[in-house]
Amino acid sequence: MKYKAQIFLFIALAASLGVSLCAGNIDDYFLDILLNVGINVTLAVSLNLVNGHTGQFSLGHAGFMAVGAYGASIVTLQLGDHLLQIFGGGSIATALTFLIALLVGGGCAALSGWMVGMPSLRLKGDYLAIVTLGFNEIIRVVLTNTSGDGPFGGALGLKGIASYTNFFWVFGVAAVTIYVVSTMVNSTYGRGFLAVRDDEIAAEAMGVNTVRYKVIAFVLGAFFAGLAGGLYAHFRSTISPEGFNFLKSVDVVVMVILGGMGSTPGVIAAAILLTVLNEWLRDFEQYRMIVFALILIVMMIVRPQGLLPASLFQRKKKESA
Repeated sequence: MKYKAQIFLFIALAASLGVSLCAGNIDDYFLDILLNVGINVTLAVSLNLVNGHTGQFSLGHAGFMAVGAYGASIVTLQLGDHLLQIFGGGSIATALTFLIALLVGGGCAALSGWMVGMPSLRLKGDYLAIVTLGFNEIIRVVLTNTSGDGPFGGALGLKGIASYTNFFWVFGVAAVTIYVVSTMVNSTYGRGFLAVRDDEIAAEAMGVNTVRYKVIAFVLGAFFAGLAGGLYAHFRSTISPEGFNFLKSVDVVVMVILGGMGSTPGVIAAAILLTVLNEWLRDFEQYRMIVFALILIVMMIVRPQGLLPASLFQRKKKESA
């Protein structure tokens, strides 16, 4: 049991590599959906750390995704050839270059998360949601109003981004995200996140630094959102500010709520379900948010705890013990 999480991570990475090597035999349409699923799983699990495990309410996850996407893209567009030359060319050099780009994008997103979190995470509930929503819109507007000749590309965004993203990178990052979030929350240190969620006043009375735990959750969630943004940018090869608007943040929030707040398996299931549903509704784009709203209303009435609530797995652990 002690090494269960490590074994899961190893198997997931090995399976991702194996499927990636055989990806040429997968239909391009289905591969596109699978990669979108993996990116959304990373986004949903990372937001679940903030909204589900720590009990905050962020509406700015698309903003962190945008920071990561632009940060990683600028590295490969401006420095990619130079890095490939330094590493000697070949597939290993490409992998190292992409890894550096992803880490830079994730680091920029984490820094943004810290800058937003430090002053705003003393707020709670609706006030925090408004601040994070404002951050999302600030990022979008700033990127839109940059010069078209500059490194951010202005309203038209960035084009010609190298297509480095493949099955291994997407699901490898998703597996690492699940591993890090799950092990952290289930660790002795990570119980502080749950204490903040369950009763912040009681946690403070017991000596828990609630602001520190909220900031850590925010920064870590932003980092993985930045990684997802870098994967998305090098998957689509073209990004624009409008691709990271408020509706993208709503999509991720819906995944967390639908799957079950604080439930990693539930959030993963919801990310898969809603990604596939998005594809089915491609020809009815104008009705997509209506369908999502109806799904949420029905879930709130029929199963308010979500598809796979965290209490379900806690009960199973107790029974097995």
